Amino acid sequence: MAAVTQRKPAVREVVAALDERYPREWAEQWDRVGHVLGEFDTPVDHILCVVDCVPDTADEAVERGAQMIVAHHPLLLKGVSTLAPDTYKGRIVHRLIRAGVALYVAHTNADVANPGVSDALAARLDLRDTRPLVAQEDGRGIGRIGELPTPMPLGELVGFVASRLPATAAGVRAAGDQNCPVGTLAVCGGAGDSFLGDATRAGVDAYLCADLRHHPAGEHLADGGPALIDVAHWASERPWLDEVAGWLRSRFSIEVTVSDVDTDPWTVHAESPEKESEE
Repeated sequence: MAAVTQRKPAVREVVAALDERYPREWAEQWDRVGHVLGEFDTPVDHILCVVDCVPDTADEAVERGAQMIVAHHPLLLKGVSTLAPDTYKGRIVHRLIRAGVALYVAHTNADVANPGVSDALAARLDLRDTRPLVAQEDGRGIGRIGELPTPMPLGELVGFVASRLPATAAGVRAAGDQNCPVGTLAVCGGAGDSFLGDATRAGVDAYLCADLRHHPAGEHLADGGPALIDVAHWASERPWLDEVAGWLRSRFSIEVTVSDVDTDPWTVHAESPEKESEE
């Protein structure tokens, strides 16, 4: 008996499935999500999942023979007047079109989804009994709050986080008493300092996110808010790629690869030398 050949889905079928899982209306009004480029009828047998569609990940998609990229961050978030091949975004668009690679974006609609970006981050840190930090409906919302299997001091938790998330030059840093016990942890994939007040109102022991700024963080702690853990933006969202890739594989029975290209812009880190004690 001849083997049955698995039919390859077309780009439009993958787009429809992603739109169903991450409806575009869930995205913030300022966001730009969904199908960005690529012919709808192109057959797909390999998808590359990335946090950022940048030259390195576009090259990776082409080199791997992928017909589609699923990205978290929008390539065309802000309006442009040209996509000429001598511009940054134009070079990427022309590279993908020439290679026949489609591009799809799930951003803030994936942030609030259940499961979504923060669920994957919470799972990477073994959080239990999770719930949204800022609830919407049907279990959706921004961030997640959960319980650690065993409470641990903040200083120990920072090391645990560093061991569970992808390594970056920026590393992991924390603010607060390193000896304070942390049992309840709030997490938010990506920039999260606009939800500092929500973390305080939730009564968590610590709040983990990316891109914490100097003044909001300092004022938060001065007002008695929970301890803070700041991680690299890319590292906080990289766990979601594994989750969405697994779902795509099960949905379409095709090859789905996760990019480990570190697209965090900070690439060099140095510790300050210890000051010599004065005689």
